[in-house]
Amino acid sequence: MENEIFKALADPSRRTLLDLLHASDGRTLNELCTPLQMSRFGVMKHLNILEEAGLITTRKVGREKLHYLNAVPIRQIYDRWVSKYAEPWAIELTSLKSELERETNMDNKPRHINRIAIKATPEQVWQALTDPAKTSKFWFNCSIRSDWEVGSPFELWNPEGKKQVEGTILALDPPHRLTMSWKFLSFPHAAHESPSRMTWEIDPHAELQGVTLVTVVHDEFEQAANTAAILENGLPIVLSGMKTFLETGATLAGAE
Repeated sequence: MENEIFKALADPSRRTLLDLLHASDGRTLNELCTPLQMSRFGVMKHLNILEEAGLITTRKVGREKLHYLNAVPIRQIYDRWVSKYAEPWAIELTSLKSELERETNMDNKPRHINRIAIKATPEQVWQALTDPAKTSKFWFNCSIRSDWEVGSPFELWNPEGKKQVEGTILALDPPHRLTMSWKFLSFPHAAHESPSRMTWEIDPHAELQGVTLVTVVHDEFEQAANTAAILENGLPIVLSGMKTFLETGATLAGAE
């Protein structure tokens, strides 16, 4: 997959398309054609290459097909080729805001999307997401707690016994979908904000047997800008850590 990512990034027109989606995500084909001196067919060809490399995702909203920047593959490239050579503080200096996923739906409500392919079954992904012994391996050392019933609370606790996150289970359909409200307690600048919403979509890959697509949608954060900024940087690390843990049994530095 790395070869496809580097190939996709090698073309300046494709990098321009990623820059356009970074500046304003959830764009239609027509909106992406306007800034480029290129035919619709040419732009479509570049978008297909970016989508095949996992650098963008698409969703149908009404009759429109919208395009979104996907942060996770960029995070994986960073983890492999940059972070192991860099000093720890470099992660902060090279803040991955350039990876942020911004989606605007038909109601003009902001939304962030991250997606990753994991060589595991949906059941294995679901267990990793809901088992405290497993979440601690990839969710910044935090263990998740809930009885996994609609309307029940859920919490993330760190190893020191401090509650980091709290929320409510809004909907669940094991092992394919989980929706929860989300409120940070560990970040003073976010603790006062209204809860936002996080949805996990866990689906078998349409073409690759034994591979599951995991999509995380964060929305309803109009009154939670600080929460959104924290999750924009943190979720790609969590998803990369989940992939590493499920596929190799190892942990990813930074997600532990």
